[in-house]
Amino acid sequence: MKDEYLPRNKNLKEKSKSLRNNATEEENRLWFTFLRKYPVQFNRQRIIGNYIVDFYCFKARLVIELDGSQHYEKEKIEYDKKRTAYLENLGLKVLRFTNLDIKENFYEVCSVIDYEVKKRVR
Repeated sequence: MKDEYLPRNKNLKEKSKSLRNNATEEENRLWFTFLRKYPVQFNRQRIIGNYIVDFYCFKARLVIELDGSQHYEKEKIEYDKKRTAYLENLGLKVLRFTNLDIKENFYEVCSVIDYEVKKRVR
């Protein structure tokens, strides 16, 4: 499936832009320190269907999500499960990291991402 065929709710365009312009400290660290200059292109706050994912790599069909503490509330856990299932049904791999992972294990997170990209891009 080509990237342009991924479903996109164009009504989310402004929200996506706002999220990009108001990124969390952890999102900015991952973007500016690692993903922005990664040899395989990533996008920030990419609309896929009715969702906006934190980072998306078309060539690897890889979604990266950074979760803050609000993601551990019961309703949010269920929402994230539904969202992940939707993305996986499109053939995408979803990697989730906590903000604490970014703060305390940044280079390990980068290694996991690098491993997944290399495994999926041939």
